[in-house]
Formats: sequence, structure tokens, C-alpha cells
Amino acid sequence: MGHDAVNAKPRRSRRAPSMLDVAKHANVSTQTVSRVSNGLTNVDENTRARVIESMQELGYRPNGAARALKSGRFHSIGVITFTLATVGNMRTLEGITTRAAAADYTVTLISIPPTVDAVSGAYSRLTAQAVDGVVIVFEARLLDEGVITLPPGLPVVVVDSNGGPEHPVIDTDQFDGASRATEHLLDLGHETVWHIAGPADSFSAVHRLAAWQETLERHGRRVPPVIHGAWTTMSGYEAGRELAARDDVTAVFAANDQMALGLLRALHEAGRDVPGEVSVVGFDDIDEAQGFWPPLTSVHQDFAAVGSAAVDSLLERIDGGAVRDRVTLVQTELVVRSSTAPPPVR
Repeated sequence: MGHDAVNAKPRRSRRAPSMLDVAKHANVSTQTVSRVSNGLTNVDENTRARVIESMQELGYRPNGAARALKSGRFHSIGVITFTLATVGNMRTLEGITTRAAAADYTVTLISIPPTVDAVSGAYSRLTAQAVDGVVIVFEARLLDEGVITLPPGLPVVVVDSNGGPEHPVIDTDQFDGASRATEHLLDLGHETVWHIAGPADSFSAVHRLAAWQETLERHGRRVPPVIHGAWTTMSGYEAGRELAARDDVTAVFAANDQMALGLLRALHEAGRDVPGEVSVVGFDDIDEAQGFWPPLTSVHQDFAAVGSAAVDSLLERIDGGAVRDRVTLVQTELVVRSSTAPPPVR
């Protein structure tokens, strides 16, 4: 063993700066540093700026765990979702994170497969990670059918599904949006409207299908057989090939814009003019809808409003407030573009 190794002194780890260090550096009291760390407003702005500058210079980080023990809050919410692949989920998550940040909350996201064990496991993990509440974003009908039950403890808000008897729900008014789409095509003079629905186990798809059927029946129109897709462009294309081969199809309502895009391709390949021979309406009004050919008439969903409302509802429950509204519905808007027109003259 070398001489240097024998005489080497153990290296001391550098002590993290404390609140007292910041107070001395900024020439203020530790109480003032505490107020700045906790975001309180009863601090002079010049003093606040000096304290923040000292924090940054010293590399001081407020102890979030200690603050949580004192206040009973972690200022963190969890989000559980089945998929990040759909436009709706991604836009809703964007709304959730934006609103949470504005309220000084962080977000822990867990994406899981749609199974009972996965949901229960994700909920348990979030409980262990010290969040104040949970937003659940999934389409399947699991909570209302008793397939999944969550243990008591954390406040929960559900998006795009049914919350069962305990949990408030935030959703787009799926039924009204699909009714508007169907009504629009009937008002143009089409005898009936065909429908490419989403997956049969999807909460949103079930409501859109029910609204389409109810609207046709209310007007005394024939209800054509439903074709189920998978929310994907390719599934819309496969359904579109079937519909394009039928001369009696003059209007189609697709349950989302991706399936509408596949339908448009199938109609073009079959030589069916849109909207001269067949009118098409989608749902979601994604940014690309106006770039389709022709530009797509679609039902606009305000995903940001849904995400923001979910966070507001959850924060109310975290603050101990009672659930004022069992279900909160965000209204839709029909955006009419060039993919819809009166039916061809026979």
C-alpha cells in the first residue's frame, strides 16, 4: 500500500446549505426565508428577490417533505392512464399538467395496461409516493360496473369514464356532440347516416353510438348496421372500403378523426366523391382535420378545459370540499368544413 493511501484522510461530503445559511447570506431572518420557500405573499418584493438570489447562489433547495409534514400537503397529484397513444389523452394530460403547474402542483404520471390489477397497483404506488390526490384518465367502463374498486384515502377524480358512486367525473358531452354531428347530416337532406363506431368497450364510443342511434330514431330514420373500428386510421380505412362499395351510403359519421381520415382514403380509392357523393363527419377536431382533403367537418372537443376542470375538482376535494357536481360535462362545438354537403340528386 502506498504512502499516500496510508495517510489519506477520508473525504467529507459537502453539507447541503441550510435555511440558516440562506438567512445569513441574505441578511434576513430564517422566518423570512421560510415564508419565501412556502410561497407566502407577506414578504417585501425586494427582500424576496434577495432571498431567492441567495438560494440560487448557495444551491439551497427547500425541504418539500418537511413542508408536507407541517402543512399536511405534498403539492403533488398522480395521474393514471391506459394509453398515451390517443390524441384525446395527450391533450387532456396537457390540460392537467398546465393547470396543476399554475396551482403549484407537480404531476406524477403512470401509464398502465387496462387491467384490474394494473389500476389497483398504480393507485397503491401513487399512495406510497405521497401525492395529495389522483386523476384517472381511461375510457373503459370499469368503475361503474364494479370491476375496479379503489380503497379509501386519496381523493379521486375520473376523466372520460364513469366514476361509480364515489368519484366525480369530468368529461366532454359525448352524447350532445354525436347528436350534433348526426343532426347536421340529416339537416343537409340525407335520408340516414351510417356510423363507424369506436371499440365496444370504450366509454366514449358507447355514448357517441347511442346518441347517433337515438337521433336517427327520433327523426324516424332507418338505423344502419354499426361498423366498429379501433380509433385508428387503418380501422377507418377497412370500414370505409366496406361502406364505399354500397351505393346507398351518402353520409357517414366516424367516431373520431383518425377513422374519418381512413374513411376518406377508402372513398377516394373507390372513386366516391366527398362531399359530392358521400358526406363525412369526424369527432375530436384535431389540428390536422383542417388539412384533410377535403377539410373535415368535425365535433370539436376542448381537451384543455377537461384537464383543467379535472384538476380544479380534485383540488376542491383535497381542500375538503364536498362534491358539488357528480358529473361535469364540457360542451362541444360542431365545426363545419368542406367534407359535408347535401346528398346527390338521384
